[in-house]
Amino acid sequence: MDFLEKLDFLMDRFDLTKTSLSQKSGIPYTTIDAWYKKGYEGLKLTTLRKLASYFNTTLDYWFLDEITDPNYGKSSGFKVDYTEMEHVKKYRSLDPHGQQTVDYILDRELERTTQAKEAANTIEHLHRQLAIHTIPPRFYAYYGRIAAAGTSVEFSGIASGVRAYPESEINKHADYVIGVSGDSMEPEYSDGDIVYVQKTDHIETGDIGIFQKGNNIYIKKAGENGLISLNPAYPPLTGDGDRIAVLGKVLGKAEEE
Repeated sequence: MDFLEKLDFLMDRFDLTKTSLSQKSGIPYTTIDAWYKKGYEGLKLTTLRKLASYFNTTLDYWFLDEITDPNYGKSSGFKVDYTEMEHVKKYRSLDPHGQQTVDYILDRELERTTQAKEAANTIEHLHRQLAIHTIPPRFYAYYGRIAAAGTSVEFSGIASGVRAYPESEINKHADYVIGVSGDSMEPEYSDGDIVYVQKTDHIETGDIGIFQKGNNIYIKKAGENGLISLNPAYPPLTGDGDRIAVLGKVLGKAEEE
């Protein structure tokens, strides 16, 4: 069914004329009459929205000739907007190589988006655990190798648990321990090190802390204009529009037996 066939179908169902449709939908009579006399190639999106609103249909019901059910999409919640329809039209005009390229990019972006959502959920879980976890004396919540001392963080490396250390001057104020990933904090902290952290949302310039930027967690030195790596091979880390939150202050390195 094309556009006019669908319009005729619904006008007949609701016993409408061009005049009554114009009065009830707010679409000028001359516009409706021109569809039948001159064609509907110049149909505007705003006009389609008025039709969809009046007849209580989805927009894609009017776009796709193969959709003949005006109730399409209402129960499933699946709707296609105008922009998506334009993408579909462009996709269909591509040759097989072009379609394969689009498929590849879509798969990659879907994988990236899925990983980003999983990372965000992990950060939320970490915040909840840090907020409610009661740490017995000499025992510390352990949050895996997620404090990046490089340029990124492997969220798949998170393995929450509990670790015990003899109480000392270094760790007596610690709330949890966290693993270091990467080499940007060398020579003081290396890949695989575990550090004691005191929970706080503020540290002084020059202190080393645990920070969150976006969905990533870093161990860095607080600088005047950003986060600094001790390894000179790495540039400072700035917000770039993202808020940098302080998760805690690093008290020192845990000695492993």
